[in-house]
Order: sequence, then C-alpha cells, then structure tokens
Amino acid sequence: MTPRIPWRKRLLVRLLFASVLIAVCSVAATAWLAVTTTTSALEEEQGQDLAADNKILAELSGYAADHPDWAGVGRTVRTLAAKTGRRIALTTADRTLIADSAPHDTPLPPRPAAAVDPLHTDTYTEFGAQLSGIDPRAVGPYRLTTTERDGLDAVAKKVQSCFDRVGAPTTVRHTPAGRPYLVVDDGTDSFLYRKSDCGAVFGDPAAEMNNVLAHPTRTEDKALAGLTDLVRPCLRAKDMDLGSELSLTYDTTGRNPVSGGFLVTRKDVRSRSDQTAKNCVTAARRTQLEPYVAPAAELFLGIGDQAAPRFDMSPANKARIVGAAGLVLAVTVAVTAVVATRLVRPLRALTLAAQQPPELHVRAPVRTRDETGLLAEAFNDLTERRERLEEQRRAMVSDIAHELRSPLTNIRGWLEVTRDGVVDPDPALLGSLHEEALVLQRIIDDLQDLAAADAGTLRVHREPVRAADLIDQVAAAHRVAADAAGVALLTDADGTAWLFADPVRMRQALGNLVSNAIRHTPADGTVTLTARHDGGDIVLTVTDTGQGIAAEDLPHVFERFWRAEKSRSRRTGGSGLGLPIVRHLVAAHDGTAEAESEPGEGARFTLRLPAAAAPADVS
Repeated sequence: MTPRIPWRKRLLVRLLFASVLIAVCSVAATAWLAVTTTTSALEEEQGQDLAADNKILAELSGYAADHPDWAGVGRTVRTLAAKTGRRIALTTADRTLIADSAPHDTPLPPRPAAAVDPLHTDTYTEFGAQLSGIDPRAVGPYRLTTTERDGLDAVAKKVQSCFDRVGAPTTVRHTPAGRPYLVVDDGTDSFLYRKSDCGAVFGDPAAEMNNVLAHPTRTEDKALAGLTDLVRPCLRAKDMDLGSELSLTYDTTGRNPVSGGFLVTRKDVRSRSDQTAKNCVTAARRTQLEPYVAPAAELFLGIGDQAAPRFDMSPANKARIVGAAGLVLAVTVAVTAVVATRLVRPLRALTLAAQQPPELHVRAPVRTRDETGLLAEAFNDLTERRERLEEQRRAMVSDIAHELRSPLTNIRGWLEVTRDGVVDPDPALLGSLHEEALVLQRIIDDLQDLAAADAGTLRVHREPVRAADLIDQVAAAHRVAADAAGVALLTDADGTAWLFADPVRMRQALGNLVSNAIRHTPADGTVTLTARHDGGDIVLTVTDTGQGIAAEDLPHVFERFWRAEKSRSRRTGGSGLGLPIVRHLVAAHDGTAEAESEPGEGARFTLRLPAAAAPADVS
C-alpha cells in the first residue's frame, strides 16, 4: 500500500508555495527598486541640471563681462545648449528675446532661472567671484595694452628665475586684465616672497623688477584716476570727502577680495567707516565698468530652478500596480500547477513501479525526454540489469551445483562401493579419487579468486619477469596434457621482452588460456604461445587451431560460467570460470585481455601488458 504523504510535504504543494513566495518577493522587490531608482535618478538628474545651470550662468556672465553688448552671443548660446542638452534663452528685462537655442516662436519657460549681470553677481556662485558682487572678469578700462602686458611678462619671468635660484619655484599667472603675478608652486602667494625683496637679500637685481610688477601701469593709473573722481562725490555725500588727499590703491595681484582689489589709502578714512568707503568704491566701479559690459539680461532654462520631485503614486497607478501584481501571481500559480502536475505524474509512475515485487521486473513508462524521462529510462535500465543479473545468478548457482556435484558423486560412489567391499582400494582407485578432489579444489580456488577480484582484494606481487621464461614454464606445465590430447604445444618468444608482473598469477592466467585451448583443439591440432614487443607493451598470445568461437558468442567468452556448449554432458568439460579469472588477473596488472576467432579456424586470445626494463644485472 502506498503511504499517504501529508499535503504540506507534497511536491505539488511545495512547488506552488515556493512559486507564490517567489512571485510576491519579485513583485515587492521590483516595486521597491522602481521607486528608489526613479527617485534616485530624478535627484541625480536634478543635481546634474544644477551643475549644468551653474556652468551656463558662468559662461554667459563671462561673455557679458568681456563684451559691451549681446550682439554675438547667439553662437555661445547654441554651443552651450549642445554641450549641456538644455534649452537656453536670453531676454532683456522686458522679455525681448536676445538669443534662444530653441526654434523660433517656442514659448519661454514660465519664469527665468537667473539674471545675467556681471555688475551684480550676488547670486553668482562660480568660484572666483568677488565679495563686491562684480564679476572679476569685468575689467573694462583696466585691461592692459599688448605692450604693457608683454613688458610685465618679461619682468615676471626674470623674477620667477630669481625665486627659482633661492629654492622657491613659482608659476606665472595672469589676472583677467592681463597683469602677471607669481604663485609659489605649493600654493603660497608670491606676494609674501616679494615682501622679502629677493634681489636685496641675495644681491640680485630682481628687487627693481619686483617694484615694476608692484606698481600700476599707465593704463591702470588712468583708470584709477577716473575711479577716484567717481568715488569722491559718494564720499562727500557721506561726509567723508578728503579733498585732494583722496587716493586709491590697486591690488596688482588681482586677487584681494576687499572692494574688488581697490583700497582707500587714508588710514583715518578706514578707521571711521571702512564699509562706507567700500560701498562707495563698489558703486563707482559699477559706474566706471558699465560702458564696457553687456546690459543685464534674463536667463531662461529648460527646467528652471524647480526642486527635485518626489515619487508619489496616484490611486490609478496604485490600482494598476496591484492589478499587475495580482495577474503575475495568478499566472505564476497556474503555470506552476501545470508544470508541477506534469512533473509529479511520472514520479508517481516511477514510485508505483519501484513498489512492485522484485521478481516481476516492472518497467516505468517513459513519456518525456526531460530529467524525469531520463530518470525513468535509468530506472528501466536498472530493472533490465537486475533481471539479467538474476538470471545469471540462477544459472551460476545451477552451474556451481553441477560442477561440484559431478566430482562429489564420483567420490561418494567409489567410497561406498569400497566400503561395501565391492572393489579394493588399489592405487588406481585412490588416484582417481585424488583427481576428483583436485577438480573440486580447482573450482573452489577459482571461485575464491573471483570473489577476491570482486571485493578488490586480489593481490599481485610484481617483479621483473622475462616473457620467454614465463611462456616456457607454462608450456612445460601443460606439455603432458597436450601430448595426451594429441595436440602440439609450440612457443615463440622475444628474449628481450620483460614484464613487471606477478609470475605466479601470470602463469595462472596463461595456464587457463592454454588448458582451455587444449580442450577445444582436436587431435593433430596446434596450440601456440608467443611473446613480442608492441611499442611500450608486451603482447602475449595463445592461438589454437580448434573449431573457433561463433561471432554471437565471442562478446561473452569472459563472462562467468558462460560456455559455448550448453550441454551438461559436453565433451570439452570446464567450469566456465577460467576466462573471467584471466580477465581479472590481467586487469590487476594494468593490462587488457581480448579474444578473436573465426569459426572453423581456431581462436586467438591476446594479453597486452606494460613492458618493463630488463634488470641491471641481466646482460
């Protein structure tokens, strides 16, 4: 009776449960991944957009700082739009279009992203912007002429050589106005080194060169004078007019953040209201630079300055996701049920076949070519092998019983008639009984050898053996039996052929082949033993001129208890164990045994074993 399997342990139920669990986890993981990935992508895109916005604003502010109008900005706008993938539009304060990367008549975004005004850059975050709110690239009348720049560059190179000689390597850089200044390579401002007066300390004329770099040029002096005139009214309005004593100092490094690099030099002014003076200087600078920069403009971008949106599902989207998840679950359950049913059906058939009595040898039906079908085929093959083994076992028991019964019957019979005084126990009778005992001993020894081979305990004791000596010994042992049968026993061996083998076991193997050949060779026939080299092997052959072996019987000659002549009263005798023992003995020596025959022309048995080198003491 088939045991009842609890429903929770059935393969179908477990497959369904596993599929549902996997589907639920998959849907949940997919939904979570979609939400997090979408939100992350939106935030990342927003961050990239902000970086692109800053770059666009910096580029356009630089253009405005270097041009008196927006006449040629269209090419710059189109180039920036191509690089950033954004729509860029510039308009005046009253929304008059200056330049646009989008096609004509494309509506502008609802509000501007930023104002582009190099004179008011309070919201401009590009590094390098001054605290004054004026783009540092707006230099206007302070831009050096080509002659002035070339002269200062030559002086800067000489000063750089001076610092190099004293172990302070520097780099020459330029302000937006074109003035050179030196920066020590480790990042320290070279202004500190100039204060140490390189030329005065080390006896080098670079001190005068430093003075040249530290003073404004004619262009800068002229611009400073104009700026002073613009600052004076502001200071006067603040009750800070210094009269003719007012002067401004220009930071020649171009990097002083205070008032854009312009300082009121009078100490009393700074002490009374330093911030007021800064404000006046900044207002005057804007007035001075206004003719040299483009007018303020509005910048419109494709996205604008919106914050990163949050991922929020609407009720319709939630219903859509729930419906999709339910559909996935339903399809998963249905497909799993169909697949599981198809998987379980052949397994049930296999179970039913395996539960039948062994003597019936029931086969399982094979309906598929998948893993289950292969399992069914393997089960059927195993059943067929079991059936063959069972048949062989029964035949073996019958053969062993017959082989043992014949000598035992003879021994018992002679002993009984001797006991009853019918015959006398003369030497001939005792010799006959001894021969029957030897037959029994041989059968028992053969069975023991086969059992040892099956158990893997068949041991061989190898040593160098000359193949010619081995063949001669076997021939000598069977010479009497061959002469009695009228069979000529011949040998042909290569004297240089050596084996690394157990001589006793090899004599046993060859002896079995020779005795088998003598039994199957008629009188006046020939049995030949040969030994020869064949590459790295030694080939031993036993050839007879008997009746041969039929082609259909040849594959079975090494099977146990197999005999070509099935009759119990066969002429040739033999137990059917000799050739299987030969095969096991040769395999124990890492060799092979083969048989070939043509009916009516005799048979040839070939043993192929690894060759061995001759011992050193053998010439």
